[in-house]
Amino acid sequence: MNKLTANRKGFFEKDSSTGILLMLTTIAALVVANTPLRHSYHQFMELEFIIGFPNLNISKSLHHWINDGLMALFFLLVGLEIKKELKFGRLNSFSSAVFPVVSALSGAFFPALIFWATNQNTQYIDGWAVPMATDIAFVIGIIAILGSRVPSWVKVFVTTIAVVDDLIAILIIAFFYTEQISWSALSIAALCAGVLSFLNYKNVDRLAPYLFIGFFLWWAVLASGIHATVAGVIVALTIPLRREWELDKVQDFAKNGVVDNFKKAKDKTLPYTTEQAHKYVEKKQREMEPPLLRLERKLHTPVYFFIMPLFAFVNAGIFIDSVALSQAFQTTMTWGIISGLLLGKPIGILIAVWVLVTFFYKKMPMSRAVWKVLFGVTLLCGIGFTMSLFIANLSFNDKALLEGAKIGILIASILSGLAGFLLLYSGSKQPKSLQTPTLGMGQNNTENETTTEKTQRKIP
Repeated sequence: MNKLTANRKGFFEKDSSTGILLMLTTIAALVVANTPLRHSYHQFMELEFIIGFPNLNISKSLHHWINDGLMALFFLLVGLEIKKELKFGRLNSFSSAVFPVVSALSGAFFPALIFWATNQNTQYIDGWAVPMATDIAFVIGIIAILGSRVPSWVKVFVTTIAVVDDLIAILIIAFFYTEQISWSALSIAALCAGVLSFLNYKNVDRLAPYLFIGFFLWWAVLASGIHATVAGVIVALTIPLRREWELDKVQDFAKNGVVDNFKKAKDKTLPYTTEQAHKYVEKKQREMEPPLLRLERKLHTPVYFFIMPLFAFVNAGIFIDSVALSQAFQTTMTWGIISGLLLGKPIGILIAVWVLVTFFYKKMPMSRAVWKVLFGVTLLCGIGFTMSLFIANLSFNDKALLEGAKIGILIASILSGLAGFLLLYSGSKQPKSLQTPTLGMGQNNTENETTTEKTQRKIP
């Protein structure tokens, strides 16, 4: 039993585990949707759930609760990661941000351009943003399978691109996928955002007030017509972030602060209780770990190991037969998504890197082996999946169009994943030849990311 528990814990701590779980739930959804169970599958997704009071409530199907409700927590985690990168990470200065930001912008522009060029003046044009995103869970999972063959800068580079990609996706959803706005609901949302900003100003370090107000913010944003997941990002940006305690300060707290307070509590001649000692320890623990990092740590496991697989299972259940495939491949929409993800992503990122290296970072060593690995990485960025499916749901109300978009996303993601893996595998046979470039991000940032990633992999 202990061995089973250890194996389960080991699985959750692996970088590849999220990608594997997403893959399994996607396969499960496809299997269910292509068997006699598909009718029960779709009926279950359309079950109505109501939250609220008789005259004040929200009634949505299970499918919508997952896409509009649980995915708000996914965007909350994304927002926390973005704020951390902007304040203390690889996006906190021009020199460290230029490579991933320019690469991500170019990597988002070219897929959208390809889709627009193949679908302008058609009914499919609303899906122009579908091929712009990268699913970092799959990408990191594939890189983790290759292990130490792939140098650390590869993971740093692609992770930062994915963070910027997420920021681009959030802005696109907020500005281009918004229904008719209810200004009264938006006013309530603005009031909630103001309260959250006040809590941040007062440096309130307990998470409960932020999450409580954040729920009403989500409700108001949902009612306003702006997509509800944007609320998660707003909440994330208001949660305080400061630098963690240095190791020597932690050691001093453990050796002196904790021990001294409990010694005082045990001394019956002093008016100091054990309860006061525990409260002191709890207060210092909150000071030790900033609220943002604490919430990020708590959200990491449920988001990556429950919400994202559940989202995949709900949205990847496509009925595929010869007729569906034939219809999908007869539309420019499907080809626009496939070519956007499979070709647009690598072309956009590689062009950006080439321009930066050729004209601005001329001294950066870029060997043929490095370019080959970069090409493999950019192919992996064509795995859109989670965010692409999410945007596809916002783009198309027509079921047939949505199914065609999903087929394009799945095919492009599979081809991008296989091609990227094979190219990375063949290009990383001599890891020592790949250790030179930092792609403008700096060695210190790489080390900081390693520490952060180790923290994220811990189970809350």
